[in-house]
Amino acid sequence: MVPALFLFASVVNDVRALVAAHDFAAADREVRAYQTRQGATPELATALSWLARGSLDAKQFDRADSYATEARGLADRLLETRKLDADSWLPIALGASIEVHAQVLAARGDRPEALAFLRAELKLFSNTSLTERIRKNVNLLSLEGKPAPPLDVAEWVGARPVPLASLHGRPVLLFFWAHWCGDCKAEVATLARIRKTFEPQGLVIVAPTRLYGYVAKGADATPEAEKNYIEQVRRQYYSELADLAAPLSAANFVAYGSSTTPTLVLIDPAGIVRFYHPGALSESELSARIQTILKK
Repeated sequence: MVPALFLFASVVNDVRALVAAHDFAAADREVRAYQTRQGATPELATALSWLARGSLDAKQFDRADSYATEARGLADRLLETRKLDADSWLPIALGASIEVHAQVLAARGDRPEALAFLRAELKLFSNTSLTERIRKNVNLLSLEGKPAPPLDVAEWVGARPVPLASLHGRPVLLFFWAHWCGDCKAEVATLARIRKTFEPQGLVIVAPTRLYGYVAKGADATPEAEKNYIEQVRRQYYSELADLAAPLSAANFVAYGSSTTPTLVLIDPAGIVRFYHPGALSESELSARIQTILKK
């Protein structure tokens, strides 16, 4: 017998797979069939949010915003009887609905309205798990061309970090990573080659990370135990970058909106953000970005 929780969660997995295959009609049918069977649930809101994201990626902006609005309305109703972070699905659904609506506004040329919306949502959901995700979207629309936010360097692993201000005069690449992040590990070889090429020209790579409250296989951990685990992960998977400074602070992830790992941020010698990119990046594109600021 399949556990009920798996049955409920399967709608999210099924919709994600159909969206990845660009079969939006089948994904919508899956959502509506589930809705008829189970009614309004956090899983339904999450499935709708995946339809919103898929439609956005396909540049079907009206459809994306419609799904985002539906997911948001459902999430808001569910939040009348529960707390956001007490549920594993609602933060995903609500975060995606906010993200998609803002990106639709920006795609339509309403960037100021998108930023105003995001900043209002940031205030509304302060002190929740959505802060980093909303900040990421604010930064995607506004951080490039602005001074880089300072880093909290009070705690660290690896080499002792220095304040960003002390690195003025040199280009800086921030590599936000997490101990559980497979894409971060996959980026190590690229960053090692980038470092070998551009460190002689002054590039400094800083690798901020943070505590998540757990270690391998999701086991709960004290801050001290998790910090030791991060050191172990660095030695095992990041040996080529193990001597980099790695500030250890959730505040840095909030300031830079690093809800996606890795997040790459390129700062010019004057301390201005010139490139902000949630996700992995190819060596060729990253090299081109660095060369651009070195020529200025």
